[in-house]
Amino acid sequence: MEIFMEKRVSTLSRRGFLSSSLASAVGYSVIVSAAKPAYALKPTDERSERLAALSAPAAVPCAENEKLMKKISLDCDVLVAGGGLSGICAAMAAARHGKKVVLVQDRSRLGGNSSSEIKMHPLGVKSPRTGWREGGIIEELKLENAANNPQLSWEMWDFLLYDKCVSEKNITLLLDTSVCSVEMEADKISKAFARSDTTRHIYEIKAGIFVDATGDSRLAMEAGAEVMSGRDGSKKFGEPFADYDTVGTRQGSTIMFTSKIYDKPMPFKPPVWAKKITPEQMKFRSVKGDGLAYGYWWIELGGDGDAIRDNEMLRFELLSIVMGVWDYIKNSGKYPDAANRAIDSISMVPGRRDTYRIVGERIMTQHDIMGKWKDFDDAVAVGGWSMDDHPAKGFYDSDRRPCRQFADVPFYNIALSSLYSKDVKNLMMAGRNISCSHVAFTSTRVMSTCAAVGQAVGTAAALCIDEGLSPSQLRAAPAKIKSLQQILLRDDQTILGIKNEDPLDLARSADVAASESLDGSAPANVISGVVIDSPKGVKNRWIASAGSKPWIKLSWKSPVKVSSVQFTFYGGCTELSQTHSDYLLKHMHRGPQKELVRDFDVVAELEDGKEIKLCQMRGNAQRLVRVKFDPVSIKSLRADIISTNGHPKVVVSEIRAYA
Repeated sequence: MEIFMEKRVSTLSRRGFLSSSLASAVGYSVIVSAAKPAYALKPTDERSERLAALSAPAAVPCAENEKLMKKISLDCDVLVAGGGLSGICAAMAAARHGKKVVLVQDRSRLGGNSSSEIKMHPLGVKSPRTGWREGGIIEELKLENAANNPQLSWEMWDFLLYDKCVSEKNITLLLDTSVCSVEMEADKISKAFARSDTTRHIYEIKAGIFVDATGDSRLAMEAGAEVMSGRDGSKKFGEPFADYDTVGTRQGSTIMFTSKIYDKPMPFKPPVWAKKITPEQMKFRSVKGDGLAYGYWWIELGGDGDAIRDNEMLRFELLSIVMGVWDYIKNSGKYPDAANRAIDSISMVPGRRDTYRIVGERIMTQHDIMGKWKDFDDAVAVGGWSMDDHPAKGFYDSDRRPCRQFADVPFYNIALSSLYSKDVKNLMMAGRNISCSHVAFTSTRVMSTCAAVGQAVGTAAALCIDEGLSPSQLRAAPAKIKSLQQILLRDDQTILGIKNEDPLDLARSADVAASESLDGSAPANVISGVVIDSPKGVKNRWIASAGSKPWIKLSWKSPVKVSSVQFTFYGGCTELSQTHSDYLLKHMHRGPQKELVRDFDVVAELEDGKEIKLCQMRGNAQRLVRVKFDPVSIKSLRADIISTNGHPKVVVSEIRAYA
């Protein structure tokens, strides 16, 4: 008996329904057949056409045990598994260097721990101390978020990340999709399989380079790569900080929540399963300051278990502590300032810190962070968070402080040789699963650092494809490493100790003059080869008064043909982030960063002495600005600065020019 439900539901009486149900109970077989759609949804632009190509017409049936699933085969240059900030930056970097990329994310939102599902703010280099941030794509994302999401909505942060990925023509984005297996050819991945039960598709994805940005090393483990997990102990790498907790244990997971102040008292009644919190449990855990609005990272559990397989239990246990802590704050009588506060969001997804790390050619250790990084000849990214370890038992280890931070090392480089598997020749990694000891991981794990690593990996993957090399072969070729570093610097990635030596940069051979220079700066500083400085440094910056409408000019002894010019402006040194932290918000400017040059013109002097305007830029809110135009032979190039976004001084860090 075949029943087409869409034809009969509207006329089936209650009595008929019961009769039909009874018939099923006594042995009739009911088969529900879905009618085919009456029409096909049509894409409306180039972006939706790319996504439409992933739907049923391109699919073929799967095996008998997957009757509802259809298989789609995809070919790309680079597969990135994981859509957190590291995966996003890896995918964008590879795509911008001309490679076809498939980005697979297991949730409906991008951003990983920084998404609205978890709400952890991205942190990294402590920029008020250093005077600079990570630069590159993560800087672009943060600056755009500040300018276009001044309300700092977490959902709009999600949307910004989605917009960035779908706007890259070389990225195919697969949301609600998880990498689930691979096929190997000797010691290389030949294809990966990703499953989306949301769309009922199984994707077979062939690529040249595979990037594991899952955080949990799922792709690497499917490929049989060696992984590490948990604390190593001081005997393994000779690290002074390695015996903080039991060997093999990890850092835990956290559920975040946010609260708001209202104009009347806001009562709170906890669920019956909320934990009863005692003063002894709170003696090392402050609820003042940030926590009342944005808390609490120290509601943490699972470091003495398995954050992956224990996820459902951890979710419940963490939620029960959140409710218990809020009950303690609201109803213990100890915090009258919280009377008008109420929770307005609670994450239902535990934010994981610590699961598996992939073993690379180099295992980065505490020794590297504390100075040996200066010996790296394959540096590609920068980190700067403190070595920040947490007790394995988390909240339940109430006799210990919730973290131990060693902040005396302000920054360090990260090596390419820690970013690819030693076992699987075409597997790279980006994010908290890179090759490092647990102690080093306590610093490299934070998201802005992970994002910088992601850009390095995506750029290296693109170069590997171009050169027909594996990552280890790229690492073994000094000239290729130097080329990679110069590409990263051109894309505004911060790498300590590496200068612009790009032979294609015509600005390096120019004479530089300006209308004025303030604070001991000089026009030639914009071609010093370095774009970072200390908070008050001037040796790598040109500074002028914004009110004087200043100009800066590059001149060549003989005419040069130019088709693009790029400017690196100074965007301040606050800890810019998507956040609800009261502490960070006190120091952040919501909107285009005031220090950035907003309006300027680019004017060229031709060989015959005439001037032409090549570009009229208005409303800029980015640090790295690239201007492209038809090739033109010129004697000089001048930037006429009209205004900043509100700062009284113009600050330019670098100018480059290319044929």
